[in-house]
Amino acid sequence: MNLKKFLAELKRRNVYRVAIAYAVVSWLLIQIATQTFPFFDIPNWAVRFVVLLLGLGFPIAVIIAWAFELTPEGIKRTEEVPREQSIPRTTRRKLDFAILGVLVLAVAVLLFDRFRPKPQRDDGRTTEKSIAVLPFENLSRDPENAYFATGVQDEILTRLAKVGDLKVISRTSTQQYQSRPGNLREIAQQLGVAHIVEGSVQRAGDSVRVNVQLINADTDAHLWAETYDRKLAEIFEVQSDIALQIANALEAKLTGRER
Repeated sequence: MNLKKFLAELKRRNVYRVAIAYAVVSWLLIQIATQTFPFFDIPNWAVRFVVLLLGLGFPIAVIIAWAFELTPEGIKRTEEVPREQSIPRTTRRKLDFAILGVLVLAVAVLLFDRFRPKPQRDDGRTTEKSIAVLPFENLSRDPENAYFATGVQDEILTRLAKVGDLKVISRTSTQQYQSRPGNLREIAQQLGVAHIVEGSVQRAGDSVRVNVQLINADTDAHLWAETYDRKLAEIFEVQSDIALQIANALEAKLTGRER
């Protein structure tokens, strides 16, 4: 069979129409999955699985269109249907109507996604998973240890900022406030956060005590508090644990890299 006859046979067996219909239906199913899966908290990998499944099904649909034919008696192998009894024209009409119907649905989905009202984010509303780390108080006798306390605050703030599910205010914005401020609610309103982290650092030789408190600014209630007595060499582990405990207390979603 030369190429011209082969292409003509593809057309006669409605392989082209089946391929187009399958592609349009697949696109519509992917759009539906993309729009509805997040609503039911279905993970993103499920959408990728649907795309993969539909992609694998495409050659199968084309092979079935080539090997089988729809007749009044049902589906039969093309070789078993005499050419004079073949009804590819009727099948083509059915496929055309099916493609047209799916295209109408596809246009409806596009228009719905384009013109449906989308929720607007209220910038004036405080995000529940928002936090500000205030300067840590230096309880050491040596004033130079204030730099060490600032370093502890910086490291905790940096680790929290890496958690994508949290809104963390920058150190530049929080440095204007003193340790142990008088009115946490007012500070939280000024910074636009729901929670405040405050604490103190005391250093004596190679020993360090870090006291940390996570406070709900609206209720002034402690959500989490801890005192760490460690050696100076363990300070990085302390900072990591503080950030992790704060994220857990705020029920922030952590990826494997953020843990």
